[in-house]
Amino acid sequence: MGMLRLNEWGLAGKWTIGGEHAVLDQKDGSIVYRFHARDLHLVLGPGPDGKPVRFRVAIDGAPPGTSHGTDVDADGQGVVTGQRLYQLVRQSGVITDHTFEIRFLDPGVKAYAFTFG
Repeated sequence: MGMLRLNEWGLAGKWTIGGEHAVLDQKDGSIVYRFHARDLHLVLGPGPDGKPVRFRVAIDGAPPGTSHGTDVDADGQGVVTGQRLYQLVRQSGVITDHTFEIRFLDPGVKAYAFTFG
């Protein structure tokens, strides 16, 4: 994927891109985003079958630890169980540029839009 500049993002894996969202066709796909914000949210939904989709979040290649959002544990693990806004990162202290990655361990997730706080 190469080095991302601030506010650039990329996809890895097999995705189907639509007008409103992207759907992961096979497990182990990911989204990477270079950001500068305290909070990072992503609107996600399960696939058409409604099965939960497990994911793992990393910040600069490591688990988020104390910078995890409410929908992720300190090890970076979470589950998409319904269509909604997921808080993935919540930093404290000085805010600097970071690279965020979310890797989906199961297929079918729908990814809609990032929001920041």
